[in-house]
Amino acid sequence: MTSFPLLQTINDPADLRRLSRAELKQLATQLRAFMIETVSQTGGHLSSNLGTVELTVALHFVFNTPEDRLVWDVGHQTYPHKILTGRRGRMHTLRQLGGISGFPQRAESVYDTFGTAHSSTSISAALGMAVAAQRKGEDRHAVAIIGDGAMTAGMAFEALNNAGVADVNLLVILNDNDMSISPPVGALNRYLAQLMSGQFYAAAKNVGKSVLKNAPPLLELAKRLEQQAKGMVVPATLFEKFGFNYIGPIDGHDLDSLIPTLENIKSLKGPQFLHVVTKKGQGYKLAEADPVAYHGPGKFDPAVGLVKSATAPKQTFTQVFGQWLCDMAERDDRLVGITPAMREGSGMVEFHKRFPDRYYDVGIAEQHAVTFAAGMACEGVKPVVAIYSTFLQRGYDQMIHDVALQNLPVVFALDRAGLVGADGATHAGAYDIPFVRCIPNMSMACPADERECRQLLSTAFEQDHPVAVRYPRGSGVGVAPLRGLEGLPFGKGEIRRECKSEGMDGPRIAILAFGTLLYPALQAAEALDATVVNMRWAKPLDQELLLAVAARHDALVTLEEGAIMGGAGSAVMEALAAARVVMPVLQLGLPDRFIEHGDQAKLLSLQGLDAPGIESSIRGHFSQG
Repeated sequence: MTSFPLLQTINDPADLRRLSRAELKQLATQLRAFMIETVSQTGGHLSSNLGTVELTVALHFVFNTPEDRLVWDVGHQTYPHKILTGRRGRMHTLRQLGGISGFPQRAESVYDTFGTAHSSTSISAALGMAVAAQRKGEDRHAVAIIGDGAMTAGMAFEALNNAGVADVNLLVILNDNDMSISPPVGALNRYLAQLMSGQFYAAAKNVGKSVLKNAPPLLELAKRLEQQAKGMVVPATLFEKFGFNYIGPIDGHDLDSLIPTLENIKSLKGPQFLHVVTKKGQGYKLAEADPVAYHGPGKFDPAVGLVKSATAPKQTFTQVFGQWLCDMAERDDRLVGITPAMREGSGMVEFHKRFPDRYYDVGIAEQHAVTFAAGMACEGVKPVVAIYSTFLQRGYDQMIHDVALQNLPVVFALDRAGLVGADGATHAGAYDIPFVRCIPNMSMACPADERECRQLLSTAFEQDHPVAVRYPRGSGVGVAPLRGLEGLPFGKGEIRRECKSEGMDGPRIAILAFGTLLYPALQAAEALDATVVNMRWAKPLDQELLLAVAARHDALVTLEEGAIMGGAGSAVMEALAAARVVMPVLQLGLPDRFIEHGDQAKLLSLQGLDAPGIESSIRGHFSQG
């Protein structure tokens, strides 16, 4: 490993505060190099973290952390923060089982003041901390660092609206890097881009450096900036109308600008808004050139960069969805695709390219995405909302009130259902079956493989009511999708394996599998000689098939990669109770606790949801020898 002599002396921010300005610049250089080296060995978020190196150094230098609270929005820009707050030696465990999280976690460090992984929560949380400090008579600062497209979300503006009338010491830093995971969209982004464009940004940078050299009072600084840029800074009144004192824009990679500005702001009272401009991938040319590719890379050689595998990888469920979306759009011109700022993650790049007038990226605004789809459905359009399971949680009221209550034919393509591996509990799609199946008019499909995923998407699209199709991150078992757009019977499952033996010592068992766990269930069933049913639908449940199977077996096992409480297994129990069928049922799925980050297959194994775990649980529960 490369030597980082100055960085290795920093075990907490107090060490950093003893450095000179020149040493801080050396530290930033070493910090960036260390981060590239370690992330290349573990995988993780890179572009966004390279962009926050100097900002992180400046914040910990100026503010008395952890007494002063830093709340990092989204959270995938906090690797420099982790390294400088005592976790440098654990970076080799990043996002691995038992290692440190890729996002801030309160349980991990006192410097992680708020857990963030979903966007646009920082201003609300920091405001809550500032108000709490005021109530307790504590003189400390609360700082929200928001960026990466998170300012497009309504929650951020709800918080700004509240904060502007609160007489508390709150600093909001807009980390404007003009690049979210997908290209940023919307009127606000256009305004920021306009503000940052051409000669004005260059002038602002130069003025900031020269004026700040002697660190004059902040009001004088703002005055001089306004005189230099004339009407160009006037649009900043957008934030001033919210009740904030707006400062900026300044170069977020220039410590000679950042540190004096933050020191001046620290002495001010009331809500402050600092606008800094950074570059994703800063200091690593390959990431600068392609920040999307380096947003969340796997392991790579920093000297070479990302290299495509020589062997073609298995098709992912995300890719299956993307191809289906294009094919169905070709056949039905009513189809439109909607995403809340996840074009790449949801597999919509090709759809955007081929059908640009039918592609809608609404920004990080899940609530709006769902109601926007509802409005289009009212007019005979057929919306497909591509959204991660964990992010649909943010549009739950809209799904109930605006879609289901009006019984509108919106298709929800739920990517990242189940465990997601290295991103951990914040991104796991563990709750979609319970929260969807309890809503009237909603249906929920659980494809077992790539072929079924395509077919069930077609089935969902054919319905005249809302349907969600859930599928996991990554690849399935490799069942090639059919070329056509034929669906599968709505609400119907199938028997995939029958018990072969009669009169065994143990009970005759049927495993009811929902989704991709069908395949480990089939493996376990060979050892157990159990029946396996591919249920396909969590709602409506195939009750005819369920009761027929129940009548021929002594016990049932339900299997799902989702929360057991209220999930598909609960649906089976409810159906049996309604039919007055009393029999033993073992429910296997995700337990009533949050499951942290780690290798996806290992995590499933630890929950007993691989073939050996399923077999062991069934044998243990039914004492089958």
